[in-house]
Amino acid sequence: MTVTTIGLDLAKSIFQVHGVDAKGTGAIRKTLRRSQVLSFFSKLPPCLVGIEACGTSHYSAREIARFDQEVRLMPANYVKPNVKRGKSDANDAEAICEAVTRPTMQFVAIKSAEQQGALSMHRTRELLVKQRTQLVNMIRGLHGSGRCTRSVVGR
Repeated sequence: MTVTTIGLDLAKSIFQVHGVDAKGTGAIRKTLRRSQVLSFFSKLPPCLVGIEACGTSHYSAREIARFDQEVRLMPANYVKPNVKRGKSDANDAEAICEAVTRPTMQFVAIKSAEQQGALSMHRTRELLVKQRTQLVNMIRGLHGSGRCTRSVVGR
């Protein structure tokens, strides 16, 4: 039985894998530790791997793609309708596996390490600007309320 499609549910330390063959029959249902994931995919023949897009998914997608796997990232809100039963990692992996084969599914481009680095710099700058604005507004509020005895803003 050859696996053609895999759904991978990422987590902090335990990952859930659900794989199906060409007929859609469940072939693999496995729990992997983080240290086992790359070894698992290195032993598989090339197949389609679906992953929910999240903060760590781009790194995982790049690493798994090195083993000639076709990796596709999907927004989480597009995967959610495919969950058939209660919320669990195994059910999420199954839903991801099903969602990645949908012909109308929209995928997220896998970001390079450089792109992720540039985005983190933008997010950091945005946070600093927001904090600076909050601080200036707080000082203005203190000054205007009479609680500040000496002027610290604009003089």
